[in-house]
Amino acid sequence: MLSEKGTKKIIWFRNNLRTHDAAYWNHIQETDDVIAVYCLEPEWLAATPFGWKKMEVFRAKFLLETITDLKNNLAKSGISLYFFQETAPNVFQKLHSFFPFETIITQQEWTSEEIGIEQKIKTAFPNLKWVTFYDQFLIEPTDLPFSIEHLPDVFTAYRKKVEQKWAVQHPVSKPTGTFKTIALPFSDEIPSLEALGYPTLRTDERTAFPCKGGETEALHHLQNYLWEHRQITTYKVTRNELIGIPYSTKFSPWLANGSLSTRTVYHEIRKFEKEILENESTYWVLFELLWRDYFKCVSLKYGNHLFQITGILNRKYHWNRNEKLITDWINGKTKYDFVNANMLELKHTGWMSNRGRQNVASYFAKEILQDWRIGASYFEAFLMDYDVHSNYGNWNYLAGVGNDPRDRKFNIELQAKNYDPFHVYRNLWLTKNTIKI
Repeated sequence: MLSEKGTKKIIWFRNNLRTHDAAYWNHIQETDDVIAVYCLEPEWLAATPFGWKKMEVFRAKFLLETITDLKNNLAKSGISLYFFQETAPNVFQKLHSFFPFETIITQQEWTSEEIGIEQKIKTAFPNLKWVTFYDQFLIEPTDLPFSIEHLPDVFTAYRKKVEQKWAVQHPVSKPTGTFKTIALPFSDEIPSLEALGYPTLRTDERTAFPCKGGETEALHHLQNYLWEHRQITTYKVTRNELIGIPYSTKFSPWLANGSLSTRTVYHEIRKFEKEILENESTYWVLFELLWRDYFKCVSLKYGNHLFQITGILNRKYHWNRNEKLITDWINGKTKYDFVNANMLELKHTGWMSNRGRQNVASYFAKEILQDWRIGASYFEAFLMDYDVHSNYGNWNYLAGVGNDPRDRKFNIELQAKNYDPFHVYRNLWLTKNTIKI
């Protein structure tokens, strides 16, 4: 039975798949009837014009693990999470018949696909109350020292202004109380990969990211990285390495789907600096978090220009679509063994280092002059840590249509010599046999 007293509210989860530092806690109270909903859009499982699915198996596996963990953590507070493999406008129509909700609480999104889905729901429910919030930023747009319209187009100018204050809000506290559990005639089961049409996935033992999805694993990893192993103290030195887990923070997959709060990471680092050590490496992790925020701000400022071939700078270059060159890039059959090794790592694991991403993207856009949006789409499909703003912002940057003031092109042979001088990384990925466990 549903309570007659409280307001009926839905927490609609998108890229905020956590219970720690979650803004929605500020908008529900124990007298409310609250359910949580996640909608896996059918389009994500469909093929793109380029042949791969919009979300390939590695990101799908990480997402399902994340939602399973979220479901379990919400249940501790009495909130049921209902999972639908159906587009959100249809889901809300079905839900309303059994649960006549008055309020949708959701993370603020601004890219075109998300806005299009929202608009269909608003059309169907014109009197619905919407509560939205930016909780995917380190620094809220309203806390920046300038408006989004006046966002500097060069990262360094942005960083210098933002670092003068570091206006990072404190994480939202999770309430200690328990909500009434609402039972509805819908499934709360999270499907398997195979049920979604993906092949069974086994982990390649060479992967640099063998971790599971979900905030429980994310917070455990954060504690290990900072406090148990103190790997943050050498990040500046190791960040360009290519093999193994410890060389970089590996926070990005959890940050990408919101199962780890960037504010939580920030405040934990500040605590570490105060209690253990503050050095160039601890700062450099914060520096990288700012890059992530910056691309979100760029996306806010430029909107759909981020996805257009001329990019945010509206620069017109001649781009090609050579199927063989693109296929060779995907399958690690280019003239550069360094590019090949990185692309094979991505193909077999859903992961690639930042150094690798810069090189393979530079090769794709600057050397073989292929339409950079195809490369961005491939990254979107295969990367576990796909984030729309960082992915398309970086591809704009590396294709010469974005925020790079120098319009650089990577010398791939020199990069390989500098970062894999003894061919250890290349030998790892260019062997014929893939070993799986």
